[in-house]
Amino acid sequence: MGRSLKKGPFVDPKLLKKISKIKPEDNVVIKTWSRASEISPEMVGYIFGVHNGKIFNEVRVTEEMVGHRLGEFSLTRKFVRHGGKMQKDLEQKTAVPAAPGAAPAKK
Repeated sequence: MGRSLKKGPFVDPKLLKKISKIKPEDNVVIKTWSRASEISPEMVGYIFGVHNGKIFNEVRVTEEMVGHRLGEFSLTRKFVRHGGKMQKDLEQKTAVPAAPGAAPAKK
């Protein structure tokens, strides 16, 4: 369920204040914990450090991001990989190179 049109989009006032103080060409990372803030057209070109609960992920805002929220571009979960012990064994078998000087395998 979206926010009421009467209220308008939520943009953190502190972010707008920080944006007004610097220029996009400065390449300064603006740190923020406000993941719920919507990206407005004034934010295009700036780099934001969006907190994901542990670190600040750098997000460079482009025109396609306008209307989305900052938190959408700073994932809170880290994907390691699928599989378990069996998958790890399979990967190790395929990664082992042939011994140097050995005869090539016949097909």
